[in-house]
Amino acid sequence: MKRFIILLSVTIIAVATTFAGDLDEAKALAGRLSQKLSQKVEFELITATHNGNDIFSLESRGDKVVVGGNNANSMAVGLNRYLNRYCKSTVSWYGDIAVELPSTLPDVPEKEIIEARVPQRFFLNYCTFGYTMPFWDWADWERFIDWMALNGINMPLAITGQEAVWYNVWTKMGMSDEEVRSYFTGPVYLPWHRMANIDAWCGPLPKEWLEGQAELQKRIVERERALNMRPVLPAFAGHVPRKLKDMYPNADIKAMSTWDEFEEPYRTFFLNSEDPLYTKIQKMYLEEQTSMFGTDHIYGIDPFNEMDPPSFEPDYLHNVSKHIYESLTAVDPKAEWLQMGWFLYYQRKDYTPVRAKAMLTGVPQGKMTMLDYYCEYKEMWRDLDGFFGQPYIWCYLGNFGGNSNIQGNVKQAGERLEAALKEGGNNLVGIGSTLEGLEVQQFPYEFIFEKAWDFKKTNEQVINELADRHAGRESKPAREAWKMLYDSVLNIRPTTFCGPLPCQYPELDKEHGRCSVRYTPEQLLYVWDKLLEQNDVTSDAMTIDLIWVGRQLLGDLFLVDKRSFDSAFHERDVKKMEELMEDMGYIVLAMEALNNCQPFCTLHKWIEQARDLGITPEVKDYYEMNARRLVTTWGGDLNDYACRNWAGLLSNYYFERWNCYFSYLIALANDRAEYNHSMLQESIKIIQDQWPEKNGLESLVQTKDLTTVCKTINAMFREKLNNIKTSN
Repeated sequence: MKRFIILLSVTIIAVATTFAGDLDEAKALAGRLSQKLSQKVEFELITATHNGNDIFSLESRGDKVVVGGNNANSMAVGLNRYLNRYCKSTVSWYGDIAVELPSTLPDVPEKEIIEARVPQRFFLNYCTFGYTMPFWDWADWERFIDWMALNGINMPLAITGQEAVWYNVWTKMGMSDEEVRSYFTGPVYLPWHRMANIDAWCGPLPKEWLEGQAELQKRIVERERALNMRPVLPAFAGHVPRKLKDMYPNADIKAMSTWDEFEEPYRTFFLNSEDPLYTKIQKMYLEEQTSMFGTDHIYGIDPFNEMDPPSFEPDYLHNVSKHIYESLTAVDPKAEWLQMGWFLYYQRKDYTPVRAKAMLTGVPQGKMTMLDYYCEYKEMWRDLDGFFGQPYIWCYLGNFGGNSNIQGNVKQAGERLEAALKEGGNNLVGIGSTLEGLEVQQFPYEFIFEKAWDFKKTNEQVINELADRHAGRESKPAREAWKMLYDSVLNIRPTTFCGPLPCQYPELDKEHGRCSVRYTPEQLLYVWDKLLEQNDVTSDAMTIDLIWVGRQLLGDLFLVDKRSFDSAFHERDVKKMEELMEDMGYIVLAMEALNNCQPFCTLHKWIEQARDLGITPEVKDYYEMNARRLVTTWGGDLNDYACRNWAGLLSNYYFERWNCYFSYLIALANDRAEYNHSMLQESIKIIQDQWPEKNGLESLVQTKDLTTVCKTINAMFREKLNNIKTSN
């Protein structure tokens, strides 16, 4: 009996300590956002929950706003509800953007109690760590983790710093410092190295990168755990250095298929999970990683992402999964496997239901959670019998490559998600987003994560609240603009290489289907006019709305002029061609001016982050080369995959390519000569090849305030904007 009382006392103390920690973390988060919140908002614990679901409450008591929750993560969602609905404020996921609050913080008129609809809320994609995060410091991560907590995310992908772990493993196995660092890719390409797509590209990786990222990861996972998140760390999936094939000639190591036209030196190698060496490496890796970063017993493992396995035979696929899982549990008996389901969509012709079932059922039921990766377009759970009983998370992708145009079929995605929550079975355990790049428009992702909670909002309420918080006040024009965006413009599912025409490769009589508009010109003009009716731009979110819509509209104008330019070429009307070339130059300058009103819409910010992370001039230049290459030529056959219509890129890179096109066609028109695309390609290739090797941070162009810029654009292009109606 005495032993029982002692154990009970210890348990009560542990629970009380945990609860106190939750309150402290919620208070600290509010303080990081604004000291005004610390003075107005208090937090309390909700110990009784319904069916064990996460829950928060929100109410006013006296002159305080009280946010309740069963843990710090739920309290953060309650705080965000207060900020969004009552303060009409949007917290940016960028650390440089201050939280904008009303001068007097409002009260909550009526108590709210909201439960979560799903237990797991997943976020991120391997690719996000290359397209957005490679050069982030702690200040960037700290705000981003807070943003994730505010939006209820409790299962973030956490793969920063893993090269430091692998460095220790490979050197202990006998590889030299140079061999290991040359096996790694450059920093922006590490996601595709981690997914076993490429080795060595733009390497070797500097030693200072390994050390700095390891320290950063320690802070990342510590904060994520403090906010009740369960970071998903990586485990060994079979990808090994080419050198290991020489060191262990009897091991079952096979060359993988080449990826996206990368040449032989960048090919990857796979160690069969049935080989005894596999278990040895898994043990070394997990023990090393756990000693550095701890563990939450859930591991991201993706052995064949966009790569052919050594065999598609069901027995082989079943045994690969079985032995990978056994290698995990031999080290961590509590291990769970998180598997992204992109390969099941991307290679759906190869992964027939029979093969997919063999692979997924090689792991015990409940121990492999599938991420249904691209549900706004293709829900694989419907084709694969609900993933054969394994738990799965419905995910919205929303962005490829960090492409920065208007896209994301948000309304349809919401409808699909609601249907899945009704029809998807008991093994649908979560909602997530697997975006490749953050870009600047947060709404689609906040919209999806809001559906993880039982707010019972109508579409009209969702859009009105969004518009008001972007405007910073109740705004009829903003509501009308966002209603049109939600109902009619945001119906473009994300695709690869997606961007407005100024960011696309120039070709005669070709517009690129991925940049064509899927809304009427009047619809986007209506949105632009309604946003401009607000007159004064008071919030960062409103600034982003104007930039996001305005540069899309200008890109559509560029498309109209390009059609006219090509027609004039066929008519050999040189004067008309020269006028149109000048007009398109003005359009690009207008896009530059818009983008320069927000730092994260500029090449300057991207390069600045890269250079700031380096310690020596040589490493700064190396990081810059990586940063420039990723958003332009990429590598393999991925040129323009990560296109962004940013200031700096538009005028200094994309328009230089277009100038080649204009000059070449005007010369042909003068000479009455025939078009030869190969000759044009040679000229453009010179620009592309030189671009990544440029060094030195370009100055940030100072622009007028955004309202003035928008009015200037409106005056310059009003007639041309109306011409879209007849030219589209």
